[in-house]
Amino acid sequence: MDLSDSAKPAGLVSNKADSPGVASLLITLIITLVAVASVVIFSGGTGTIEFTWEVAAVALVTAVTIFFLIRFIISRFVQSRLDAVYRIVNSVTDSRRKRSLKNVERQVLEWARERETEIKELRDTEVWRREFIGNVSHELKTPIFNLQGLVLTLLDGGLEDESINRLYLKRAEKSINRLIAIVEDLQTISRLESEANTLRISRFSLLRLIEEVIEANEVRAAEKKISLSISAGREPCIVEADRKRIFQALTNLVVNSINYGRSGGYTDISLTQFGEKVLVEVADNGVGIEEEHLPRIFERFYRVEKHRSRDTGGTGLGLSIVKHTIEAHGHKVMVKSKPGEGSTFSFTLTLA
Repeated sequence: MDLSDSAKPAGLVSNKADSPGVASLLITLIITLVAVASVVIFSGGTGTIEFTWEVAAVALVTAVTIFFLIRFIISRFVQSRLDAVYRIVNSVTDSRRKRSLKNVERQVLEWARERETEIKELRDTEVWRREFIGNVSHELKTPIFNLQGLVLTLLDGGLEDESINRLYLKRAEKSINRLIAIVEDLQTISRLESEANTLRISRFSLLRLIEEVIEANEVRAAEKKISLSISAGREPCIVEADRKRIFQALTNLVVNSINYGRSGGYTDISLTQFGEKVLVEVADNGVGIEEEHLPRIFERFYRVEKHRSRDTGGTGLGLSIVKHTIEAHGHKVMVKSKPGEGSTFSFTLTLA
């Protein structure tokens, strides 16, 4: 919406020429001129009028009376129109607010700008809602359809066939576990959004926490021949945060780097203290991310390579959980990445 002068509604570009006082004065002058002309005509056309102070006084009183009468009528008319505008702008009629042509332009334009912002936010939310519903449906559809196929096969006689019944039940268990993982991750994000102020803040060693994250993912990394390392001093680096949430966020970042890492590559977690904060960086030399995808990688279910991403077994919610976790602590998570060179995710925490 362009709110320049050329796009403003008529009557809002300038309010000086539209005030009741100016309009009343113009109408009064016109009436006075008509009255003078009438007197000249009825005086025989000679144009001679006997002037006395009494006539001047009566003329002045008449003109002033006409002026204020017309001003009153115009003001009432304009006021009724302004009331309609204010009811739209302010939703309710506020009798205490001064309504005048002097400030109506400013308030109407402010209202228009606010509505423009709200409309844009609503449109963005609608786009996000459609994408989210589509992504959720797609993510849930795959394991559900797998379960349906496996169950139908077992019901059609496969249950009695010992060569496939156990195999199909194990596959069904994997699909169920995937559904459970998606639901649990969605619940985690929901809690982080609605309970940001209920974090269980405590003091703990961030270095020790990182060591636990690496120990928990050593087997996964070994399967892809990826080395896990820590670049930090021997200081424990005590921070104030929710230990459980930070453990999950770091685990998600490490697992993500392993899933998209190269065979024989590395994942390194570094700590850099400055002032009252510590910078945590999780870097790898994996496949990297195209620049066009970077602004959206923290969205729920957003995948850079959809088919390849599902093969990794993730839910598509890991980075979204990281984002909500760090933001719940009052910080931001950032990412730097180049295709073919790797990615670096970083965030800060408050030192104890």
